Amino acid sequence: MKYQILVDSASDLLSDYVKDENIGFKVIPLTINVNDKEYVDNDKLNVAAMLEDMHQSKKNSSACPAPESFLQEFDNAEYTFIVTITSKLSGCYNAACVAKQSYSKPENIHVIDSKQVSGTEILLVDKLVELIKQDLSFEEIKKAIDEYRDKKSLYFILQKFDNLVNNGRMSKIAGLIASKLVIRPICVAHEGEIKMAKKIIGIKNAFAKLVQMISEKAKDFSKETIIITHCFAEDEANIIKSDLEKKCNFKEIRILPMRGLCSYYALEKGVIICH
Repeated sequence: MKYQILVDSASDLLSDYVKDENIGFKVIPLTINVNDKEYVDNDKLNVAAMLEDMHQSKKNSSACPAPESFLQEFDNAEYTFIVTITSKLSGCYNAACVAKQSYSKPENIHVIDSKQVSGTEILLVDKLVELIKQDLSFEEIKKAIDEYRDKKSLYFILQKFDNLVNNGRMSKIAGLIASKLVIRPICVAHEGEIKMAKKIIGIKNAFAKLVQMISEKAKDFSKETIIITHCFAEDEANIIKSDLEKKCNFKEIRILPMRGLCSYYALEKGVIICH
């Protein structure tokens, strides 16, 4: 096989996402540790059970895959692309880079720091498939996918911030504002880090402002796909989708449930929007 795509489970993808006999595909799972129990973020993970256990525990954390998890896949194809969660929030990117440098042909491996998470990783996988099918060279695909990555945007609205704060992904002050004062911050990923973009009172107002922010970015979205991932918030995701359809002409708006890692941080009713 000439090409394969590896992506970590922060993408919220299942193992059968890419169905092309000419392109290898695998999701490399992160893990969530709750007390002494390890949850592997794969297709079999019961996210609801994981969250229930987590809410009853005082000790929990997440862990990135070891370099060997990537390294053992490299011989399956001549060229490998790896898409990871932002390096500012996880060690996944570094683990993939260590695996690349440990391989006999590191020049045949390209590791892509998504600088974001979830839907952005999905969009990168989709773009890689598209580029591979164009019969471009490995070097041409590397250049094109990095340029595409740099144009992506991510927004999220959460209703719980416990794990982001407890694991150092968000400041305690920002978490306190969000959770105690009925303020719903609209957050963005900027250079791989979480930034608070707007502070809105009330969740419905936050959704409306989010859609406004997206609609103001461009006049024509007809060639773009936007992905909404959610943690047990399908109704909320559909509200955002409906509002987007009224204001923007996206080619496609997709709604997907979060898997383990993103659910661990976003918690119930969290939504992430990527385009």
